Amino acid sequence: MEKKNLLTYEGLRKLEEELQDLKVVKRKEVAQKIKEAREQGDLSENAEYDAAKDEQRDIEARIEDIEKILKNAEVVVEDEVDLDTINVGCQVKILDVEFDEELEYKIVGSTEANSLKGKISNESPLGRAIIGKRAGDTVVVETEAGQLEYKILEIQRSNS
Repeated sequence: MEKKNLLTYEGLRKLEEELQDLKVVKRKEVAQKIKEAREQGDLSENAEYDAAKDEQRDIEARIEDIEKILKNAEVVVEDEVDLDTINVGCQVKILDVEFDEELEYKIVGSTEANSLKGKISNESPLGRAIIGKRAGDTVVVETEAGQLEYKILEIQRSNS
């Protein structure tokens, strides 16, 4: 059985939009590039043709990836997320005990994770450590840099 891909509605919508763009816009663009490169004659030394074929391969691979993610998608209804414990779809405020620094993250499925945008996966070391915990709990996370300690300050509905 294939793994379920947990997605928020926002993540689902973004993947669906990307898939639509790839199928409708990008496929046509790359087909036009291939057509123009073919019209130049000899394909054996045609860099534009090779680049267009590479781009086509990348687009088709991404389409296949997105379709596979969507086929096994399980959407988390954020309005129904239980705020007593941390789960996918929650926004959490935690305190890095060592550096006395407050951090805020949205817990998402692995396909949506983007630490630069404050979205961490439920499968990441920190995500795994805090899933199911409550405000006031302290967790220790094993990382390559050693053990890190976090205190959970607040669990709230996601605002994005």
